[in-house]
Amino acid sequence: MKNDTEIFGIRTIIEAINSGKNIDKVFLQKGLKGDLFKELESLIRSENINYSYVPIEKLNKFKNRNHQGAVAQIAPIAFHDLDALILETLESGVIPLFLVLDQLSDVRNFGAIIRTAECTGVHGIIIQKKGGAPINADTVKTSAGAIFKIPICKVDHIKDAIFHLQASGIKVIAATEKTDNDLYDVSFAEPCAIVMGSEGKGINPSVLKIVDDRAKLPLLGTIESLNVSVACGAFLYEVIRQRR
Repeated sequence: MKNDTEIFGIRTIIEAINSGKNIDKVFLQKGLKGDLFKELESLIRSENINYSYVPIEKLNKFKNRNHQGAVAQIAPIAFHDLDALILETLESGVIPLFLVLDQLSDVRNFGAIIRTAECTGVHGIIIQKKGGAPINADTVKTSAGAIFKIPICKVDHIKDAIFHLQASGIKVIAATEKTDNDLYDVSFAEPCAIVMGSEGKGINPSVLKIVDDRAKLPLLGTIESLNVSVACGAFLYEVIRQRR
């Protein structure tokens, strides 16, 4: 896990958060106690930073074993404000195309999707602050540098982002097998956002309830689903086909 954007130690992470560093995720050792550790936990929660409790064996895999039970990853990019990005895209005169990732968990899938999104002209990617894959060195590498070229927005709740997109005249379409509509029967010609779900659970049922439309890829073999990055590519290139 070699990554120049990792910081180690409870006090160091507290100071990084208080100084305004863009912390993407914090890994905390399970069962650790103490006043300083509690202070870090409280700060992480108050700042709504993504975190998880992990066994010490996972923390020991990082490059610095003197971690004191806490490792933080600093995002290598600056995140964009969703409101400003939507407004900027609408005012530019293009037909908006956004991508919403509902708690994607694999960093390599995330990186591959970012790369495809940049290649297909997506105007912004929307992710949730908690529960998704961190943006780390593997994400950057898999994206082939595309992560530095496409706006990424972090939001507190995916559903709130969807409501905002809809209020801005942008149709939200879920990529899900829970529909009778094939991808090729759905219109992507108007302003739209495509929602892709996590690798294991797909799109959250509460998110599915509020989207404007659903679409699935026809599968002719015996395997029930595609890799999420591959499916995302198929959806995005269908958008290009319809808009050309």
